[in-house]
Amino acid sequence: MNETGTTAQRRRPRNRKAQILVAAAEAFSERGYHPVGIEDIAATVGISGPALYRHFPTKYSLFVHTVTRMTDSLVAATDPAVIDVEDPQARIDAVIGAIIATTLDNRRTGGLYRWEGRYLVGSDREYLRRALRTVHERVTVPLRQLRPDLSESDAALLATAAISVVASITAHRSALSAKQIEESMLAAARSVLWTELPQQGSASPHRESVLEHASKREELLHHSIRLFYLHGYHEVGLDDIGAAASITASSVYRYFPSKAELLEAALHRANDQLTDTLAGALEQSSSPVDAVRTFARLYTELTFRQGELVAVYFAEIGNLPADRRTTLRRIQRHNIDGWAQLLREARPNTSVVVSKFLIHAALGLVFDVGRTVRFERSDRTMARVQQTMTAVLLG
Repeated sequence: MNETGTTAQRRRPRNRKAQILVAAAEAFSERGYHPVGIEDIAATVGISGPALYRHFPTKYSLFVHTVTRMTDSLVAATDPAVIDVEDPQARIDAVIGAIIATTLDNRRTGGLYRWEGRYLVGSDREYLRRALRTVHERVTVPLRQLRPDLSESDAALLATAAISVVASITAHRSALSAKQIEESMLAAARSVLWTELPQQGSASPHRESVLEHASKREELLHHSIRLFYLHGYHEVGLDDIGAAASITASSVYRYFPSKAELLEAALHRANDQLTDTLAGALEQSSSPVDAVRTFARLYTELTFRQGELVAVYFAEIGNLPADRRTTLRRIQRHNIDGWAQLLREARPNTSVVVSKFLIHAALGLVFDVGRTVRFERSDRTMARVQQTMTAVLLG
């Protein structure tokens, strides 16, 4: 009741739709599309599920808005009408700077399209691809003006790598001032764009290893990783995994109590192999700089050899229960700390936090570029990706 004795009408905030979009984007970014329910998002905003549906008729329609919101912002920020610069070097710096600024403004949610965009369908997926191609071309065009020696495919690889460097800041929460992030990411992107790509090496891909004489547990793990990679964790059932291994779904329980246990085993397998790359780099090297180069080689080889496992590692961790997710992320941070310490020994004037940013950038670059070349395991392709990773780490 108000002072006049009448019931006051409760008004909805004018920015309610924006609040919903932010809450949804943060939830989807943290946990993935499938584990998040409408009620979870509504509770974060402080409204009911039916109230949320007044703004978005389905969870999918809300998801589309959250995914495309970032790419729309990138397209707008890099529009030639906004960046009206003729000089190619100044233009490419301005485009990369705009991508950095936009990504910083959306740091908690800006990486959503990288991992969850696969759940878009039909015209929504094509819309996302067109937007990303537009941003990509706004880097490649001035790059080829600066470096006319580059082939179209080489320019595309370097542009993908540079954009990935910037996108990496959405994958972690290391604290650094906006100015320092801008400076370090711009410097890393420049190093990538001016990388001399190796032209030598075999163009024929290495053969995939064949699963032979493996235990049934290993066979199930192998097939689950592949199915999670191809279809996403929530689209795969134990019957699918069992069928791939030529056993019944009920027989899978003899080896893994649940599908979540299979996913957790896969993610721990990835963590173990990532830990081994640091040990291998240290064992095989005679100096910190040499160790960083060896680390780049070993990590590239690992990612291209087990691209499906690495993809599942990055994309599906949000599907684990919270306590198990926390344990895995603790191991992730431990690996990052070890790699950052190695980088600091190679670059003593680089701070601990900047080193972590560069490690995240280098790791993401290998995966993003690897996806664009379908993890083609030729000597030439892996040498080129390794070179861009080294450029990020050593400058």
